[in-house]
Parts: sequence; C-alpha cells; structure tokens
Amino acid sequence: MYVAHRVSADHKDLIHDVAYDFHGQRLATCSSDQSVKVWDRNENSEWICTASWKTHCGSVWRVTWAHPEFGQVLASCSSDRTAAIWEEVVGESTDRQRTQSHWVKRTTLVDSRTSVTDVRFGPKHLGLVLAACSADGVIRLYEAPDIMELSQWSLQHELSCRLSCSCISWNPSCFRGHPPMLAVGSDDSSISSGGKVQVFEYNENTRKYGRVETLLMVPEPVHDLAFAPNLGRSCHLLAIASRDVRIIQLKPLRREGVLSQPVSPGRFETQQLAQFDGHGAQVWRVAWNATGTVLASSGDDGCVRLWKANYLGNWKCVGVLKGDGSPVQGDGAGSAQTVPGCANTSGGPITPISGFPILNGNHAIRNRLPCTSPYFLPPDDNLRSASRVNAVPLPVPHPLPPLPHPLPHSAGNRIPSHPEHRITRRMSSNIIWSSHDSANQ
Repeated sequence: MYVAHRVSADHKDLIHDVAYDFHGQRLATCSSDQSVKVWDRNENSEWICTASWKTHCGSVWRVTWAHPEFGQVLASCSSDRTAAIWEEVVGESTDRQRTQSHWVKRTTLVDSRTSVTDVRFGPKHLGLVLAACSADGVIRLYEAPDIMELSQWSLQHELSCRLSCSCISWNPSCFRGHPPMLAVGSDDSSISSGGKVQVFEYNENTRKYGRVETLLMVPEPVHDLAFAPNLGRSCHLLAIASRDVRIIQLKPLRREGVLSQPVSPGRFETQQLAQFDGHGAQVWRVAWNATGTVLASSGDDGCVRLWKANYLGNWKCVGVLKGDGSPVQGDGAGSAQTVPGCANTSGGPITPISGFPILNGNHAIRNRLPCTSPYFLPPDDNLRSASRVNAVPLPVPHPLPPLPHPLPHSAGNRIPSHPEHRITRRMSSNIIWSSHDSANQ
C-alpha cells in the first residue's frame, strides 16, 4: 500500500529530470524552461520549493547532486553545449541575502561542441570528480583539485564512444579490487552500429580509462542505465532502460587461486540475468535502492515498477506504482523473455540457474538436491500448485547403543530390525523393565 502525493512544480515546460540528494531530504528538478528548482522536505513531509533560478540558455536535460561531504553542490547540463557547477552558500552577496542560503554558479564547462546529455558525480572515494557525456560521442571527466575552490576544474580524461551518448553511470563499488568503472549508453537508432552500451575501466598501469566491454545484447537505443550498489558482491549488476528493462551481470575473470587480482584489466564474463517488458512501452529511467536488491523503472505507461530477485535469483515484479494513485489492473508484472542461465519472471516455468535445482510449477527433481545433511526446500511460489515439496527426507539415524537390561526371550518382545521401530520399542521396553523392577522390589 502506498500513497501518491502530487507536487506542483510550477515549471513552465516539460520536466526532464528529478534527483534526490544523498539523504533523500532534498530534491532538484530541471526543465525545458531553462531553470532548476530545489525542494526541501519539511516536518510534515511536504516538499517546499526553496530555490529556483535560470541555469542555462537551453533545455536542461539532467541535474545531479554531489556527495554531502563536499557541501551542497549541484551539476546541470543543457542543450546549449555547457555543463554548470552550482554551490549553495549563506551570505556572500547582497545585504538581503546575507542571512539566507542561495545558489551560486562556480564554473561553466564549455569543452563540448554539441548538446551535453548527462552529468554524474563520481563515487565519494574517488574525490570530487564529474563525468559529462555529449551527443558528439565523447565522455569528459573533470576533477576539482581543491574542494574549497570549486571554480577550478581540470579536464582529466576524454573518452571516445563513436556513438552519440545519452546517459552515463558510475560504478559505486569502493572495493579496492574493483578499479573505477563507468558505463555509457547511446540513443543512436541505427541497428548496424552494434551494441549501445559501452563499459570503461581505469587502468593503473597506463593511468587511463579504456573500453573493456561493448554489450552487443542491447541493440536498441538506451535512455538510462544504473550500476547497482555493491555490498560485497563479487560481480557488477547494470540495469539498462531502453525498449524494455534489462539486468546485465559483469563478472571479472580472475587468476586461478587468486581472488583479488583479475586475469588482465578489462576482462569480464557478461550475462543477461533478466529482461522485462512489463511496461509495454519505452522505459526512460531505472534506479536501484541503497542495497542494490530492488530495481525501480518508469516508462511511457505512466507507472513505476519494482523488480526484485527471489532466493533462486529469479527477478519478478513486486509492485506497481501509478502516479495518480489509481489502482493498477492485474498484477502488472507483464512478461519476460527467458534467457539461458536466468529465470522467467512471468510466473511460468523457471529455467535452471547454475547451482540450483529445477523447479517447474509444482515439483522438483530431488536427485539433484544434496542429501548429505538436513536440507529443507522452501515451498513453491505458485499458490495454485497441486502439491508442494516441503523437505528432503533426513538421513536414517545411526543404531542406538544396546539396552541396559536384557529382554525376555519371547516372541512378543522381539525387537524389530527397522531403526524407527527399534527406537519406539526401546522406549516401551525401558518403561516395562522399570515397572517390572519396582514390582520385584
């Protein structure tokens, strides 16, 4: 159950992007009216517009927050071929604003020759770095040498994608075995151009970023992509929004017996874990939760859909949110394409996943389950199944030690050879002999 709250943004044109800050208490919106607005959440959970100003001379495509460790810093990009850095300060201007907070432009990045389509601040452990991609197919990485002087930004790297860039995402993993990595998507509609998602990784030897993967399984134009937060996961998960939603796994190949060093920079084993077409239309945004276990996607159907993997690694739709608060007809899960090595999310037969038994509707192949120790299989997710697999039988118990008292040599008191019968008979025999001893006394 959820409640939809409508916020009147008062933008005079189409809103292109909405971005939360690190704590989720502030909100920034940008629009084709060339402005950016900042919203603060009050004690009554109401969003109040605290700042609004004109940022560019064209439509503002994206806005993003820096980590709060570097202060209240925003970055925006526009069709006017520029990206801008904004900082919230108190005072520093007229007497009227001396006790009020307001936003000041620190610098304008003008290296692009075409529209700047996306900007993203890097993870905190990399410092204050900014990645900007543009329609000319170039990714530019900037760095602020002094976080106390945000008017000075230096261009560190230029990466060529050979395709027009539409979106970019940093890998947030801070594990020292994972070098800095980012992915870029292209909205090029040409099918002959190949894969629309490229992955770049930093090489410590050359001190440069190099292209390590091109995902050929994504031939459609890409509108958004997002790396999942990595909390101890040995692989990377990348969500892609295009005609549908896809989840790609990138697993680094490592030397045999060495877990911390890859075979060579940029060698990955890529696998498509899931593909959802539940929106039935173009998908424009994807976002992960803080732990990287739930994926949210939004599309032209006017709904936000939540996707989550179960204990077998099968991704399913766990919720459908509609902006106007009206109920959604059906389960809203849609259908999913079965991919080798991953599961179907439509509720039909589940394809095998490496290391797990096959579950097809309401039964399991028991001879594939380990029986060397007690192992219980959770019930099937299908509530309409005629039967369920509750547990694998436990091993037969070991024989018990001999009885402390001899039994009478009569046919009625013979102990059966079956272990279960033996346990039951011994309990009754002990009771009989105990009463017999007391009677003799």
